[in-house]
Amino acid sequence: MHEEIIFSGFGGQGALFAGQLLAYAAVDAGKHVTWIPSYGPEMRGGTAHCTVVVSDEPIGSPLVRRPTAVVALNLPSFDKYESLVKPGGLLVYNSSLIAEPPQRSDIRYVPVPANEIGETLGNVRQANVVLLGALLAITEALPLDAAESALDAHLPERQRRYLASNKEALRRGAAHALNV
Repeated sequence: MHEEIIFSGFGGQGALFAGQLLAYAAVDAGKHVTWIPSYGPEMRGGTAHCTVVVSDEPIGSPLVRRPTAVVALNLPSFDKYESLVKPGGLLVYNSSLIAEPPQRSDIRYVPVPANEIGETLGNVRQANVVLLGALLAITEALPLDAAESALDAHLPERQRRYLASNKEALRRGAAHALNV
């Protein structure tokens, strides 16, 4: 297994957190992992993305030019990365904010109303974790419980109050993706 994944959104949407959570889960599961964040000029409102490579084998390069999967939290991210996904790859996107029709027939699209799901959990800012759950359900790069365990082990103390709802966000994103 070798997955090259880009998480992208506006600063403050949690693209970097979702990617870092995947990286922690993969490390804890004994996989080879790279995680490279990239920030735009502003902390909130600018662009933020990260690349995560998860593999059973040593990783030759952390650079990702043609990802096997993209998680797009907003329309600019969808527009930027849709054309870069490898044929046969996956584009998981926040359909709460993206109404674009798919342009390609050689990749799989998984629309997830992540903002609405986050709102039902009491926090729209959990849309990122909803989308991570959807990604894991479709790619099977790691089992969902690996991400839940990573939340237990790595969620910062100041965010611990969101532990249960983050786990539920993962599960709801996965359930939605499997029913699309």
